[in-house]
Amino acid sequence: MTDFASQRLTMVETQLRPNEVTDTRLLAAMSAVPRERFVPERLRGFSYMDEGIEVFPGLDGAPARLLLAPMVLARLIQLAAVEPQDSVLDVGCATGYSTAVLAKLGRSVTGVEAEPELAKAARSTLRDLGLTNTDTFEGPLAEGCPKEGPYDVILLNGSVPSPPQALLAQLAEGGRLAAILGQGSYGAQGKAFLFVSAGAEASGVVHFDAGAPPLPGFSPAPAFSF
Repeated sequence: MTDFASQRLTMVETQLRPNEVTDTRLLAAMSAVPRERFVPERLRGFSYMDEGIEVFPGLDGAPARLLLAPMVLARLIQLAAVEPQDSVLDVGCATGYSTAVLAKLGRSVTGVEAEPELAKAARSTLRDLGLTNTDTFEGPLAEGCPKEGPYDVILLNGSVPSPPQALLAQLAEGGRLAAILGQGSYGAQGKAFLFVSAGAEASGVVHFDAGAPPLPGFSPAPAFSF
């Protein structure tokens, strides 16, 4: 039988701590949440490897969906500095792993997922784990979930080509949005940004390099030409 608990602790000690993940609450959350529950059964032996795991295939030109590599996810969450009183929007939550981690840190977490199969899986697993401060909605990722906002924190589980204006508009005053901006397929290096809402605007600052799979629905519309 696979000792997932030991693998989880090894992930924390060898992937997170050496890569500037120092938030003790976040380290405790990632030590506790069983990542293996959120990956396809055939891949559970790879649950704690240092890279993303595909949870839904690419269809009709849309990119495949992956859970972020643990180190990338942890650094993004740490960048967003989730506090116990925070309301969080988890964009592209897929099977719900990131939602489960965020639920250990914030007051409430709203996951939004475009693929009905993934959203159903997220709701089921989160319920089975007894995480009662989460909810999952189906819909286009770029639209977020304004009816449940505004949010103190918004996390994007993948890369987008430009600042997501519709999501930035769902931040509360002083709210933070953590996202990777970049172009191209999974593995291409992008830049992790933190956007902070102040007044009617949100400004962003780059913090570190990171590779992440592209999220569907954020690609800019092609320019019209004759």
